[in-house]
Amino acid sequence: MSASTDPQTNSRGIPQAPFVDDVEKFVDSREEIETNLKKFQEMIAQYQFMEVNTERRGAALRDKIPDIQKTLDTVSFLKGRKSSSKPFEATFELNDTLYARANIPATEEVYLWLGANVMLSYPIDEAATLLKGKLDAAKESLRNCEEDMDFLRQQITTLEVNTARLYNYEVTLKRKEREEAEREEKGKKGGK
Repeated sequence: MSASTDPQTNSRGIPQAPFVDDVEKFVDSREEIETNLKKFQEMIAQYQFMEVNTERRGAALRDKIPDIQKTLDTVSFLKGRKSSSKPFEATFELNDTLYARANIPATEEVYLWLGANVMLSYPIDEAATLLKGKLDAAKESLRNCEEDMDFLRQQITTLEVNTARLYNYEVTLKRKEREEAEREEKGKKGGK
């Protein structure tokens, strides 16, 4: 086998697919071709599974980032209004189609919805720091997902190329065997 023997990975541990540069050196006999074709198909399925999960994670992050940014913007606005003694009127979203009006006085704390039916009170400065950290982490995670998607697509393409090369080599070997059998058959008929 001339394919890479030491499994290399990307920075998040996804293994790199082997590249078959010389099919004749990669397989010793025609019997090995079928085994390797199955192995490559299994690897393609695994990479496709990882690709689907990574895409799903990326889609969730693309939905989550604007919400975090909107919450951070609101906290920053409230932080800027801390010194004002006058309340202001705001319309805020309760649900996708339901809004409410409220008079909001200057405040020192905000309540953040953390999910899983959990809401906590934070001082405004601490809330801004927390949200900024969550926003940065979500953006970094999205960048990682996008890098992983590119890497996974490259690995799938590499394995598809390997599969095509092995299949074509098998067809070539079958053709040679058939031609040799025909020559032998003609030789036997000609020798009689």
